[in-house]
Amino acid sequence: MTKKIPRLAARGQTQHGDYAQAHMPLCKHSTSSCFVWTFLCGPAERRCKGGLLPVVMDNIRRYLAVQRVPWPWTRRDHTPNESSPLIPKGEADEVAHRNSELHQLGASDEKEPVSKQIHPHYCIYSFTDYFLKYLLVLSNLMFSVMGLLVLGLGMWGLISKESFAQERIGSIGTDPMLLLVTAGLLLTLLCLSGCVGALRENDCLLKVFSGTLLVLITAQVLALIVVYTVQGEIGNVLRSGMLAAIAGYQDDLDLRFITDELQSNLQCCGADTYRDWEINIYYNCSAPGVLACGVPATCCLDPLENGTVWNSQCGLGAQTLDEFSAQSVIFLGGCLGEISRWVQQHQGLIGTIVAVVLGVQILTVFVTTRLQERIHWHKVNA
Repeated sequence: MTKKIPRLAARGQTQHGDYAQAHMPLCKHSTSSCFVWTFLCGPAERRCKGGLLPVVMDNIRRYLAVQRVPWPWTRRDHTPNESSPLIPKGEADEVAHRNSELHQLGASDEKEPVSKQIHPHYCIYSFTDYFLKYLLVLSNLMFSVMGLLVLGLGMWGLISKESFAQERIGSIGTDPMLLLVTAGLLLTLLCLSGCVGALRENDCLLKVFSGTLLVLITAQVLALIVVYTVQGEIGNVLRSGMLAAIAGYQDDLDLRFITDELQSNLQCCGADTYRDWEINIYYNCSAPGVLACGVPATCCLDPLENGTVWNSQCGLGAQTLDEFSAQSVIFLGGCLGEISRWVQQHQGLIGTIVAVVLGVQILTVFVTTRLQERIHWHKVNA
């Protein structure tokens, strides 16, 4: 107002000076009264004689239209905050600087209308964008927890078996628990990259996540093709592995645990028959120990004596019995036949699980790609 008073007063004195002298006796007493009268009635001097109130309201509306006074209910807060979509800091500073210059330019010259202020354009995320984002976040968070559980289980197995001891550290590479540790660590890192990338809208992490997942999907599909192609050789591979586990039954706790679980759950004994235990140096009939010509207790039909106490000697001397006598004491069938039978009975369930696992991974890749496109679109149009 301090800059505009002289200009309005000057206008009243030059353009309407004669009218002020003839019709405004207040001008003789004070300059301020003359200015007020000139401001209110000057632009509409002919209507001043008919009434002061209409002229005053007309000039007030004209003044507010020129000044563009923002009413409280029309004000907006365009300041970006943490909940606003990302906008480059340099662009926000440039927009604020241009707005300040335009405001000063409009205030310096009232005859020219003030241009519209430039405000940054904030993109509004749709429901689909938020759904894809938080679906990816929650799913990866869940799989990250699963990876941590697998990692913890593997570490617990290594520590409980004292695999880090100096005398056993050399054979830690063949420890099955190391496989759990590696799988759990990779799963956790992969899922955390996807979770953080989706949450922070980080394009680099999302590219790493989707690329790694695509490589894993390709590897799994190739593995399934290889298994289907050489399914006739799978039996020989399993037989070799089972015989190796029988030979190292007493020396390796991991092999012992795996063999006992297979024999007790599948109700079998040996690879093809219970006589396969002859290849073990402790169960061989020429061995000097008490285990000679015997089988482990997990081969027995009823290893629990009276249903409560574990009878570890129930399989002693079982190899000396013929099949008719041995069938009342131990399982005669080998584990390979039971494994083949179990796979045939549950092949539908196995196929469903494989399809679901691959489908979830492929869907995750599509969701990640879609989210990357939306993030890129918002950044370009921001």
